[in-house]
Amino acid sequence: MADLGRINRLSVVKQVDFGVFLDGGVDGNILLPKRYVPKDCELGQQLKVFIYLDSEDQLIATTEMPKIMVGQCAYLKVKDVNKIGAFLDWGLSKDLFVPFKEQAKRMEEGKSYVVYAYLDSSERIVASSRLDRHLYEESRYFKANQEVDLMVYAKTAMGYKAVVNNNHIGLIFRDEAFKPLRFGQQFKGYIKSIREDGKIDLSLQRRTQKGRDELTDKILQYLKANGGTSTLTDKSPPDEIYNVFNVSKGNYKKALGSLYKERKIVITPERITLVEE
Repeated sequence: MADLGRINRLSVVKQVDFGVFLDGGVDGNILLPKRYVPKDCELGQQLKVFIYLDSEDQLIATTEMPKIMVGQCAYLKVKDVNKIGAFLDWGLSKDLFVPFKEQAKRMEEGKSYVVYAYLDSSERIVASSRLDRHLYEESRYFKANQEVDLMVYAKTAMGYKAVVNNNHIGLIFRDEAFKPLRFGQQFKGYIKSIREDGKIDLSLQRRTQKGRDELTDKILQYLKANGGTSTLTDKSPPDEIYNVFNVSKGNYKKALGSLYKERKIVITPERITLVEE
């Protein structure tokens, strides 16, 4: 049986003028059009192909790799919008369909959106920007400081929403984002914590005691090198803090709090001052 919407390794069972047929098991033979057939292709040879539906909803194979597969998220551009929905460029000749009911907000031609690909009730490959319908917003399996793959897809009053490992949704609080993040931006991040309700909080940096100690030492050295004072307070913009210390505003504020509790600095709205020993 062919795995629709994903990569398959299928054997060549028949050669014809317009391509080759691949063994799809219970799904029957699947055509790989001639333009995708490798040179010197032989009967019995296994080929790595992507399986999708052609314009007549028949299984077809391609050696081209799409920008998204079933069960994945990607940032895709809208090629066209008509009365039934939007059509996205996913790297194949047949565009990827997004029904209106699966659009978080009405999609516009030329704009890009983070979407999730899945099989609908008719076994068609479609996409949705309503990620909360298809991804988990709660988890008990992630651990604090665990490294994860993130993709930013929305901005809220609290911060940025991100896809976690293609199957969960988490939140990067504003103080954790030391610079503006872009929709579709992908990077490695970390699980900050799992709330009591199971919601996932994210961090752009791994939290360790060693890292916190290194940051407080770095702040003290910076103060000493600048006459004992700094205008980088807990109210400073995140990008200014990141440019100097290469950390998020949230981590910087926690380091300042530790130094204040140890009575090593004095904090005012305008400046940070080193306490003389």
